[in-house]
Amino acid sequence: MERLQKLIARAGVCSRRAAEDLITAGRVTVDGQIVRELGAKADTNQKICVDGKPLHFDTEKIYLLLNKPRGYVSTAHDDRGRKTVLDLLGENFRGRVYPVGRLDLNSEGLLILTNDGDLTNALIHPRYEVAKTYRAKISGDVTEEKLDRLRAGIELDDGLTAPAEVYLLDADTVEVTIHEGRNRQVRRMFAAVGCDVKRLRRIRFAGLTLDGLKVGKWRSLTAAEVAALKGAFT
Repeated sequence: MERLQKLIARAGVCSRRAAEDLITAGRVTVDGQIVRELGAKADTNQKICVDGKPLHFDTEKIYLLLNKPRGYVSTAHDDRGRKTVLDLLGENFRGRVYPVGRLDLNSEGLLILTNDGDLTNALIHPRYEVAKTYRAKISGDVTEEKLDRLRAGIELDDGLTAPAEVYLLDADTVEVTIHEGRNRQVRRMFAAVGCDVKRLRRIRFAGLTLDGLKVGKWRSLTAAEVAALKGAFT
């Protein structure tokens, strides 16, 4: 028996966090009964459905790398009708994937898409401190004193950030590596020291880079890349 949200993620429907929202919304049934409790458990021999569609646990795993442009939301569906990153896969793409973590609407760069729920959970879980590197165009006076505050950790409305690796590349361009995944974290970190992020691009995540991948394009991860990602958590 496993927690229901873990089974939903393993079946490739969505991440565990998103699965919890499905459960509490009453969109999940087990053997015909609606389950709303996040602690509920089930096994693969039971009939588990999301929105009336049964889960399948033998689905082939898909691993994609996307160079996200601005103007797309990092979700599988958007209630407001905005373009999502899945629209970039094209009409001929077959398979169901979802983004690992998020880049906000106006951020761009490296995004992993997969239907591997266990890998998704490992990549976004704070326990593993997976490195994410961003290049930010900044307005405002960028001083070493401000950057040192980011390097030491800075207080945000949801708590103190972990120390960040911060490098000033030129007068208005900063490279930042963090090991957390809070909502709009890099933008909020700079706002806390009186700077505004005008452009934000993720250039590295979990050892992967965007080398050779144009904006708006995607590719499948190689077997070696997938093995390296999984090997980091074993």
